[in-house]
Amino acid sequence: MSPGIGLMDRRLKTEKDAISLATSGILKRYEVEAANIHTLETKYDCDAGDWYVALGWSDKKCIIKMDSVQAKITEIKEI
Repeated sequence: MSPGIGLMDRRLKTEKDAISLATSGILKRYEVEAANIHTLETKYDCDAGDWYVALGWSDKKCIIKMDSVQAKITEIKEI
């Protein structure tokens, strides 16, 4: 039996960890320099255990959804 999300240790424990993973995902998907990426907003969903990070650069903006337990990007949505 595997423990529920409340009992599992989170890999993305801090906002800084979530921003780092989100920035890494943007750098892999888009051709942009790290210095040009700006953090617009961050939110943590306590019920689902997900981080949401909004990043912007040039004329693009994206919302990155990440699972805090597995430390994986689950969705990147361009705004």
